[in-house]
Amino acid sequence: MKSLKDWQKEIHALAVEKGWWEEERPIPELLCLIHSEVSEALEAYRERNHAGVAEELADVVIRCLDMADGLHIDLEDEIACKHEFNKTRPYRHGKAC
Repeated sequence: MKSLKDWQKEIHALAVEKGWWEEERPIPELLCLIHSEVSEALEAYRERNHAGVAEELADVVIRCLDMADGLHIDLEDEIACKHEFNKTRPYRHGKAC
């Protein structure tokens, strides 16, 4: 089974191969692309399209992994650190959604 680090490297390598990283990519653009995938997942949910939600969530993760590798961020390590921090938070911290 591939690690998250393996997926990150493979996904970014494909994006490079397909020409998406020939120039430095602006962070706001990359974040907007992630946001667009989240919006597409919401639209699929509204249409009661479970498969569409799943596909769009995969796109969110793919875009995040590509961005992270392009910016030389070890997302697997960042997730592990953030998860450990989240364990210290109180029950239902923050405001209600």
